[in-house]
Amino acid sequence: MKNRRLSCLKSARRIVVKVGSNVLTRDNSLNLEVVYAISRQISHLIDSGLEVILVSSGAVAAGLKRMGLSRRPDALPMRQAVAAVGQARLIMAYERAFEEYDRKVAQILLTGDGLNQRKRYLNARHTLHSLLSCHIIPIINENDTVSVEEIKFGDNDNLSAIIALLVNADLLINLTDIDGLYDKDPRTATDARLIPFVDTIRRDIEQFASSIPGTLGTGGMLSKIRAARKVNTAGIPMIIAQGSQPDILLKLFAGEEYGTFFIPKSHKLTNRKCWIGFTAKPKGEVRIDDGAVRAILRKGKSILPIGITQVEGEFGVGAPVELKNGTGQVLGIGLVNYSATDIRRIMGVHTSDIRARLGENPYDEVIHRDNLTITAEEAG
Repeated sequence: MKNRRLSCLKSARRIVVKVGSNVLTRDNSLNLEVVYAISRQISHLIDSGLEVILVSSGAVAAGLKRMGLSRRPDALPMRQAVAAVGQARLIMAYERAFEEYDRKVAQILLTGDGLNQRKRYLNARHTLHSLLSCHIIPIINENDTVSVEEIKFGDNDNLSAIIALLVNADLLINLTDIDGLYDKDPRTATDARLIPFVDTIRRDIEQFASSIPGTLGTGGMLSKIRAARKVNTAGIPMIIAQGSQPDILLKLFAGEEYGTFFIPKSHKLTNRKCWIGFTAKPKGEVRIDDGAVRAILRKGKSILPIGITQVEGEFGVGAPVELKNGTGQVLGIGLVNYSATDIRRIMGVHTSDIRARLGENPYDEVIHRDNLTITAEEAG
């Protein structure tokens, strides 16, 4: 395990660093000392030959003090106003910090609907690649000034995972206010033990994680575990570490074993499969029988009409849908070759009977394996 961790760090060339609100704040305001420390470390990593993309929280904290507020507002419009004020101060702080190391930065604000569409996803990818090629550090945050529930990423843990998948990163580092993943909540259990390595994110691992957020953040440890599952499934390792530890990024790349290392699967998914499985928003669901489950999980087969037992939702050709087994467990996400209406007409029949049901047979597969991303760690 230690050798795998060291190997991943030594071979990494493009990394995503996520810094949480509770790392960047002190007394409900932006901690400029930490901003400068993170900027200095990232600059040193770039000097060593790495490409770094920064996903940074902290806009709300930066806005609270400016607006004379003592806590995060409850009303959505006021939270958006605070974020709007704070985002300007946050990017200004980073710009000044990186200027000390002759580094240029770019601000990128994203919403979930901006990446759900394949064309916009690719445009964002091209923009990030262009910035990196120009030696400019992208600083990414969710656009909280306009985000509502329907278009939110959820939290910056999820956003950082999506960005790591988007740019085909070699490593995701999630800096938070706790040393890593514990078997119990260290804030309430004195006998909590740090888990240095996680090779498979099973259900019991999720039980270790606390979903209690900090005073300014929106994600707890559980959201970090879910982010790790996404990137690990795609073949990207992740480290959760204490962001206030002095020179934590430099220590990690020097081989010091801080935090929790999440070991990825041995193969990387293509960028297209990453988008299908972890960014595209499902429009419905298709349930399959046990035989079809075995065929896709063990043999890498496509989804044929004969194995489909149920369809939920209304969607058109090409829509992303969740693929579930008989008990409702999500196995993956795929792009359908038929509308929901037509799938209901052909489900349970052999491919040779499609023409008789629909009057044509454009595809044998309802979901081709090339358009299917398996996301399940366990299949019951």
